[in-house]
Amino acid sequence: MKMSQPGAAGVVSPALDRAAAWGDQEPSVLLVEDDPGDALLVEELVADSALKMRLRWVRSMAEACDVLATELPDCVLLDLHLPDAQGLEAVSRVRDRAEQVAVVVLTGLAEEGTGLAAVAAGAQDYLVKGRVEPELFGRAVRYAIQRKHGEQDAVALQASQMQAQENARLERGLLPRPLLRGDGVDVVTRYRPGRAHALLGGDFYDIVQGADGTVHAMIGDVSGHGPDEAALGVALRIAWRTLVLSGVTGADQVARLEEILMAERAKAGVFATLVVLTATPGERRVRMVRAGHPGALLCGDGAVEWVEVLGGPALGIVPGGARWRVEELSVPEGAALVLFTDGLFEGRVGRGTERLGEEGLLAVARELVPLAPAAFVDGLIERAEGLAEGQGGLDDDVAVLWLRWD
Repeated sequence: MKMSQPGAAGVVSPALDRAAAWGDQEPSVLLVEDDPGDALLVEELVADSALKMRLRWVRSMAEACDVLATELPDCVLLDLHLPDAQGLEAVSRVRDRAEQVAVVVLTGLAEEGTGLAAVAAGAQDYLVKGRVEPELFGRAVRYAIQRKHGEQDAVALQASQMQAQENARLERGLLPRPLLRGDGVDVVTRYRPGRAHALLGGDFYDIVQGADGTVHAMIGDVSGHGPDEAALGVALRIAWRTLVLSGVTGADQVARLEEILMAERAKAGVFATLVVLTATPGERRVRMVRAGHPGALLCGDGAVEWVEVLGGPALGIVPGGARWRVEELSVPEGAALVLFTDGLFEGRVGRGTERLGEEGLLAVARELVPLAPAAFVDGLIERAEGLAEGQGGLDDDVAVLWLRWD
């Protein structure tokens, strides 16, 4: 038994890329202060500070909210005794309006405890009015902005890590390790997420070998992209394996999978294409059921052909009214079947509207047929990606399953 199954490429969101130095850029600062005398002191600090900044002054929280609704400064200097907002309420209202903006609280000499409480409530720093030198003032504003950027980077990193963990869980559900019980079965599987998808999509596959040596294989594709579609793909894949191990095969199996899709799909209109096959040891004919899914490639004796049995509609298109038939396909000794999802051939070619299509994929496969199985499968995906490079790569997810048995 041989198997090649590298994991799908993980997708990690990049951290926010910011320069450590301000350079020629002047940070913008919104001063929220109702006392003209205190506002004048801040203006003088700005004028004398080594950090040049653009200062805008408003007298109330209402005016501040109006400004924050249309523009976002780098920092808000916030008095805690405004006519329309007092204490930590002011901090909360600014954070509600502009979560990504740094906040430096202005307190009186006897209110240092309030300043510390404001920092605990989400402000980046506090300054005591009348006790701040220009150098300290400029440094406090600069560090507050950088500290806020650091917080945002940490949040982005945590979200990226959580996304990677979710991706790993979905990968284990969508792309399982084939359940093979003995020799005589060779498998190569690959999965590539589409260019725009942070998570794995709804493509899925599985291979199970029964105790008697019978080989069962399946590949499918849930319409749409996102966590709901991926979760539905996981449900269908696990249900398929359970049905196989319970002895339910053929058209009855596909009908049961449609029932599961109808129960589990997040919204009406979601459907799934699917092809399942069963190969008995020593026989050169396989039994296949095709539900709206594309055909397969038959590779043998240095040649490749496109094969496609009669099929029925995709799961969920005609709920409860669809009928699927078990069809037989001849597979010569030593030949392999290659199953795949439509993302492999629906990518655009060059910069126009033409797609690779089934004939294009077949032509590519015929060029690659001398290669070893893993190199052949990788070559199919790489060629499809290369041909679509002019339009940013493949939009859709791609799953490929190469299967040969004795």
